[in-house]
Amino acid sequence: MRILRKYTNRRLYDTSRSCYVTLEDVKQLVLSGENFQVQDSKTGNDLTRNILLQIISEQEADGHGTLLTNQVLQQLIRFYGDSMQGMMSQYLEQSIAAFLEHQDRIREQMQTMMGVANPLTMMGHIADQNMAVWNMFAPRTEGNAADNAQNAEEPAVDAAAGKADKPKPSGQ
Repeated sequence: MRILRKYTNRRLYDTSRSCYVTLEDVKQLVLSGENFQVQDSKTGNDLTRNILLQIISEQEADGHGTLLTNQVLQQLIRFYGDSMQGMMSQYLEQSIAAFLEHQDRIREQMQTMMGVANPLTMMGHIADQNMAVWNMFAPRTEGNAADNAQNAEEPAVDAAAGKADKPKPSGQ
């Protein structure tokens, strides 16, 4: 586990890399799934939750879209000190874990729904259908012209006699 120390000047020091880090660096640790703990440099107290809450607060303030609306935050505050607080914590953890397990499937379903409703996709399908109809009425291409030339050289069949016309000698 990576240990980060928080000093009184509010700076974070990564003991494994021997350098100071920012909250953005800590966020990257979270995103990469790396285990870490933030400790107070003097007391050794665990400050990880405080740092994580600070990162969430900055994310919410930076206009990245809010996950925690005012209503959600108020409801969470109401659970503190309530007899259901422990259950709520477990419920939130399990709900997020379940969501993460199904996240790829949810993304695929959303992309499928967005693809169907996307006007550009619909226009592309219509254009493909129009081209197929247009090609049905288009003049024959060079490949078809060669087939036509070959068919013209074959002797014509007399429908009544069922015989092929013989080519006439060129001098007669």
